[in-house]
Amino acid sequence: MHSERQTSVKYYVGIDVGSASVRAALVDEFGTVVMHAEQPIQIWEPQPDHYEQSSADIWAACCAVTKEVVCGVDASQIRGIGFDATCSLVVVDKQFQPLAVNSQGQNNRNAIMWMDHRAVSQVDRINATQHRILSYVGGVMSVEMQPPKLLWIKENLQESCWEKAGYFFDLPDFLSWKATGVTARYVNYGGWDDSFWKIIGLEDLVKDKYEKIGNHVLSPGESVGKGLTPEAAKELGLPEGIAVAASLIDAHAGGLGVIGADVRGHNLPCENQPITSRVALICGTSSCHMGISETPIFVPGVWGPYFSAMVPGLWLNEGGQSATGKLIEHVVQGHVAFPELQSKAAASAQSIYTYLNSHLDLIKKSLPVGFLTVDLHVWPDFHGNRSPLTDLTLKGMVVGLTLSRGLDELALIYLATIQAIALGTRHILEAMEAAGHHINTLFLCGGLSKNPLFVQMHADITGKPVVLSKEVESVLVGAAILGACASGDFASIQEAMAKMGKIGRVVRPNHEHKRFYDKKYEVFLKLVEHQREYRSIMKSS
Repeated sequence: MHSERQTSVKYYVGIDVGSASVRAALVDEFGTVVMHAEQPIQIWEPQPDHYEQSSADIWAACCAVTKEVVCGVDASQIRGIGFDATCSLVVVDKQFQPLAVNSQGQNNRNAIMWMDHRAVSQVDRINATQHRILSYVGGVMSVEMQPPKLLWIKENLQESCWEKAGYFFDLPDFLSWKATGVTARYVNYGGWDDSFWKIIGLEDLVKDKYEKIGNHVLSPGESVGKGLTPEAAKELGLPEGIAVAASLIDAHAGGLGVIGADVRGHNLPCENQPITSRVALICGTSSCHMGISETPIFVPGVWGPYFSAMVPGLWLNEGGQSATGKLIEHVVQGHVAFPELQSKAAASAQSIYTYLNSHLDLIKKSLPVGFLTVDLHVWPDFHGNRSPLTDLTLKGMVVGLTLSRGLDELALIYLATIQAIALGTRHILEAMEAAGHHINTLFLCGGLSKNPLFVQMHADITGKPVVLSKEVESVLVGAAILGACASGDFASIQEAMAKMGKIGRVVRPNHEHKRFYDKKYEVFLKLVEHQREYRSIMKSS
């Protein structure tokens, strides 16, 4: 980074808090990731379906990775900082000290993770109210949302946590508070109907005018307070006063990083079409499907519509799959042939997934790879269905297992699992299109977008071209776009998205395989039908 260009280039810091690690990137005004760093964060699982983290551990990791990416860079060129994070729930007392979200009284464990499913009975009671506000979450609230978690805390940790709590933060908002000292939020819980909070038993939050969950709301990318406080600046290794953006959920940041890219010259169906013809698919531990519209569209089983939740001025619908990367890992690592896979992948200096993909190419013979699963089918909801069925009680299914214990069998179930995830995406997209979305192109980012088999299966099974970002770390680019807007260097999020989001390559569907995947989809829908049938039989007297 020498020459005159360096002195004129503006940089932004994007910080992404995922489920298992914190990452930071130094991104230039053209959307190029110049520096990147990552640090793991701790997860506690004190009992099944309880997942907890430490906000102090998360913030310390944010500081460490930020210092690493800005080291040696002229501070005057760093113009803004943006955070994104999972939608975990952080609890602090009136002095902003951490409060335990567990019966063990471990105050350092003060965050209930997004994937925590402890509040099952609470969410069932919330959904039983059939309150009109539920139409904004697909008709049924998810156990992964904050209201059931808040109700769980009130009912299970009344004295130790609920009564002492000063603030309940979504994790992205906690980070922008740590950076600026301002408790502004990006989600307007206060805008929800007072009667909703009262009917579900959380009237306490209404009494204090929503101060505990936020009554000052900002749009994505809006500048927060006076920028970095002296304390936060010292911890992050940045000058005080640098612009800090109102934060976003990680999946929304991923959407920002890819969905607005300039597609001219790629012969895509979304060229010269409104941005509403695109869906951003952010695929990591879980997957999120971001569709935007100019007017509100209510999609059964899909969250939203939320106004300005991702792109200011547009409505957002968010579909999701609770376990995707985690599911693939679970299936592969749980197989008896996994040690053999590990040793062979290591011997060939490949990742286990690269090795599996090449192994599938070896065993396919004259068939297309995808056709290997003609007799092997997976229903992927090992952690319940978020969209479009919104059924937490659904379980995973595998049909077509044999007694084989070798690497071939592992490769086949790996392939069938990836196909099942792509079939689930098709299920979500069809629900969105039936409700009024017009979608013709997928924009993928996140860890699973690095897997060419995963990408090709999504193209073939949905029948839509898949656009991959030039920068693999699109979530970090999205966070940096927030910082770029907060700095005032761009007039709008849309302008920053078009300039900083860059297309890498396009993966097109093989339409000759359409008939096979239509049949796979038919089987896919039959699997859930059968699961509901056998459960009904078992429940009958």
